[in-house]
Amino acid sequence: MNKVTMYCTAVCPYCVAAERLLKSRGVEHIDKIRVDEQPRLREEMMSRTGRRTVPQIYIGETHVGGFDDISALDKADGLMKLLNGG
Repeated sequence: MNKVTMYCTAVCPYCVAAERLLKSRGVEHIDKIRVDEQPRLREEMMSRTGRRTVPQIYIGETHVGGFDDISALDKADGLMKLLNGG
């Protein structure tokens, strides 16, 4: 299974929802980058993704986007393929 990285904050309900969705699809570990604890990491996130909001999710080297994006990918049957490297 591809590595999952998520830029997030402690109190973001969309981050919680994204984590719940990923775990329901078999993801055991999410590398969480807490942008609320270290402002320079938010700058890194914005530079890397072009977006300001959390969550911002990477599966492997692919930027998936936020919760709405990952949810849409799941509904289109693309999430498991991406998680499994396909």
